[in-house]
Amino acid sequence: MAGLRRGQGVLRRKPIERIEESEAGAGGGLARSLGLWQLTAIGVGGIIGAGIFTLAGTVANEKAGPAVLISFLIAGVASAAAAFSYAEFAGMIPKAGSAYTYGYVVLGELAGWFIGWDLLLEYTAIVAVVAIGISGYFNFLLNDMGAELPTWMLGAPGTGDGHRVDLFAALLCLLIAYLLTLGIKNAARFEMVVVVLKVLVVLVVIGVGFFHINTGNYEPFFPFGVSGAFTGAATVFFAVFGYDAMSTAAEESKDAQRHMPKAILYSLAISMVLYVLACLVLTGMQSYTDIDPESGFSSAFKSVGLGGLADVIAVGAIIGILTVMFTFMLGVTRVWFSMSRDGLLPKWFAKTHETRHVPTRVTWIVGFASAAIAGFLPIGEAAELTNIGILLAFVVVCVAVIVLRYKQPGLPRTFRCPGMPVVPALGVIFSIWLITFLEWQTWVRFAVWFVIGLVVYFGYSYRKSELAKAETADAPRDTTG
Repeated sequence: MAGLRRGQGVLRRKPIERIEESEAGAGGGLARSLGLWQLTAIGVGGIIGAGIFTLAGTVANEKAGPAVLISFLIAGVASAAAAFSYAEFAGMIPKAGSAYTYGYVVLGELAGWFIGWDLLLEYTAIVAVVAIGISGYFNFLLNDMGAELPTWMLGAPGTGDGHRVDLFAALLCLLIAYLLTLGIKNAARFEMVVVVLKVLVVLVVIGVGFFHINTGNYEPFFPFGVSGAFTGAATVFFAVFGYDAMSTAAEESKDAQRHMPKAILYSLAISMVLYVLACLVLTGMQSYTDIDPESGFSSAFKSVGLGGLADVIAVGAIIGILTVMFTFMLGVTRVWFSMSRDGLLPKWFAKTHETRHVPTRVTWIVGFASAAIAGFLPIGEAAELTNIGILLAFVVVCVAVIVLRYKQPGLPRTFRCPGMPVVPALGVIFSIWLITFLEWQTWVRFAVWFVIGLVVYFGYSYRKSELAKAETADAPRDTTG
């Protein structure tokens, strides 16, 4: 294989010179059917969700006060540093896999493997966590309407008396998996419609709330000090990514080299504008001390006599968070597909549907796995499976974009990360800083998953990868004796 030298072992890299060649293989390829605005909708769908409907109120009440606006801006700037790096790679390497593929091309097989391995768990867990959150809103609406469901189906064991399974959350995971198996074009149409509805709900909330702002509620602006705004940024940072999962769909874009960089930046920009406006309205309508940490906008609208909008906001929250599930399940299935096609996992997983051209096998596996997590784990335990892998992916992508820029400056790039190397370096620094905020339990779970990954890699992937086969084929044969 061109660009591969014998003896590289775990440092062997996918040759970037061949990245444009067809990698369909025996399993079939992915269909290129997504346009710029469909990609942007998937990105917005992955970013806007719990950040507006839950985290904004929580951070305002407990950590930052009205300076929650500054928290989102800090997180947005930090996320943009990584987004610029993703955009450069997405325009240069229009293949499924996102951070996994970028790491494989630049830093070598072992680095790519572990980013992919981490994202398989992280993205699946995010789908489950979001499903549990939607289930809570759904139960709230049913209770408001006087409907009573059997206790056994209302939550995971240990979350309440008589709870056996969060049935709605589990079924929701399977529903998203089903939508993704219909084909990326049909699934993207659904995502586009839901994202438009979500944005309209957010705009209604902002528009109506604007006329009930009391500027006195902005004082003091830093009730927890400037440090409170930075602490809040660490919390809301997880509400300002999503474009990373969207970038895994590069191979299903009609013109990935031009559209993917724009979609990444557009989705982050649109989301940040909505976040800033929502924070201004939320903290202007109600004093930060009175904001309900769990349903900030509902409490804010009730405080100004607009309680009738509470159910509308709850519906908007369900719609808004639903799109996050779609984006991250899309992401994990494409990472899995890409790893299997490269031979790091069994090729069986890379098989795509003959007519829909989507990896249905891995989609259903992820659907059932996320359903099991959502149905039987409390949201806190499920949430602890997330975060660290995504932050490490950000570190890898930001480092890789610097390395590749200086090692191969002449490669064609449809988008160039500005401020090289300062901007991606800021992405690295901020991601590492956020990692220090994670609980020790998160590190323990990561270590266990890491060890399992080592066993799988050296027991299977190291010998079975496509690059390993090429390395063996290129090795000189012994003709003596």
